[in-house]
Amino acid sequence: MLILLPPSEGKNAPSRMKRLKLGSLSFADALTEPREVILKKYKSIDQGMCDVAAKVYSGVLYQSLDYSSLSPAAKSRADKSLLIISAAFGAVRMTDSIPFYKFKIEPKLWKAPLAEALDGFDDEFVIDARSSTYATVWTPHPANTVGIRVFTKVNGQKKVITHMSKKYRGEVARFLVSQSSNPKSPQELVTLLQKKFNCTLVKQVGKQPWFIDLIV
Repeated sequence: MLILLPPSEGKNAPSRMKRLKLGSLSFADALTEPREVILKKYKSIDQGMCDVAAKVYSGVLYQSLDYSSLSPAAKSRADKSLLIISAAFGAVRMTDSIPFYKFKIEPKLWKAPLAEALDGFDDEFVIDARSSTYATVWTPHPANTVGIRVFTKVNGQKKVITHMSKKYRGEVARFLVSQSSNPKSPQELVTLLQKKFNCTLVKQVGKQPWFIDLIV
């Protein structure tokens, strides 16, 4: 199971002195070069102050995920399953040490390197909780992918929730890494999520992935 997350606009500035080491980040072979391009472009990034991504990202999704309160077993699953698409570093794990940054992603810079770095990752089951902006830089195989959409109902009609959808995507991610086993198909995923959420499965069509529609 691979769970794709966006970064968050809200970030904590690391409080400890720890030098950024590009060679130690996940996917260093494919992503070091574009990471160097970003660091040269945004010289205000303090490369001497870093902390793990789980502590740097602090927005609504990450508050709902609440990584620090997960059990040791759930943290281990989160470290293996969660992948954050980052404007500064392309793709990072929760345990990668990164500095504070604040700018939008540049899809043209990241598409080719991420295609190389993540080649084959969509052979496994992918749950896509990214926002639309970050979904543009890498498209996993639709037949193996389930996107998470969030709606409310107004006069019996589904209405898309925008900003607060991050909260519910964070709750979904937390719920999934807290389980003792991973879903391996869209059908297994919806059966599992229905234990906690009001949701339905929307079948994959053409180039579109499967979708789980949460009703909140």
